[in-house]
Amino acid sequence: MRKRVFVVFMVLVVLAVGVMPAGAVTDGELDGNDHPYVGLMLARDITGAPLWRCSGTLLSETVFLTAGHCTEAPAASATVWFNADVEALRCGMPGAPAAPNCYSIGGTHAYNGSVHTHPSYDPSAFFLFDLGVVVLDTPVTEDEFGNPITEYGELPQPGQLNSLKTRRGRQDTTFTAVGYGLQQSFPDAASWKDAAFRIRMVAHPHLIQINGGLVGDFSLLLSNNAHTGGTCFGDSGGPNFLGDSNVVAGVTSFGLNGNCAGTGGVYRVDQPDDQAWLATFGVTP
Repeated sequence: MRKRVFVVFMVLVVLAVGVMPAGAVTDGELDGNDHPYVGLMLARDITGAPLWRCSGTLLSETVFLTAGHCTEAPAASATVWFNADVEALRCGMPGAPAAPNCYSIGGTHAYNGSVHTHPSYDPSAFFLFDLGVVVLDTPVTEDEFGNPITEYGELPQPGQLNSLKTRRGRQDTTFTAVGYGLQQSFPDAASWKDAAFRIRMVAHPHLIQINGGLVGDFSLLLSNNAHTGGTCFGDSGGPNFLGDSNVVAGVTSFGLNGNCAGTGGVYRVDQPDDQAWLATFGVTP
């Protein structure tokens, strides 16, 4: 039984109002083409209207791993881009393709698919089973430059992260966070300062907490500061790779304040119930 820790968490997702907000990892670096299997997801309702955006990882040619609060109702479908700079595809940007191939509408630069949420997911306690999947209609086999994708994200072995609890020098346990969320976020009075571009970025936070405290046995607490970088709104569902590998330790899930600083919560994907559900989509460790 998962430990239930009832703490007020802030969902790392931004609702669409008019033009969709956009961004990237805080205090990070441009990812370039290092992770071509990490994409920007736009959730849509049953009419096809945009709802919110998240990040995520291909575990196979068609299975895109993200957070449960990224796929929950009223989401009925999703569109995913794997360009390193999706901002350049935004409708109206200089050099962007014309509709229907630009960012806000979709088209040849986009992959569409169906959304699926962990069967135990509960919006009122989303952080306990914060896992979702988009099954793409078309396989993703090449990067944006036409090069074959030779590897995708991989799941950890069952319970693999438990060993980090007893490892000495926890601050030396690093992760590679990748996503398209805001670089910086400020309180409402200074929200005009928010740095927001739809570009894939990478940071290297370190482990703060596992198996206890705020995170129970379902999440990790990682650093989020100017030294290590971290995650922000729009990075939800994005991967936190173990070290510099392609093993997805968990998906970005929650934050503890409104300016994307201090710490970030990552939903673990090494738990047996999660892996049993993911196996129904054909992906296993």
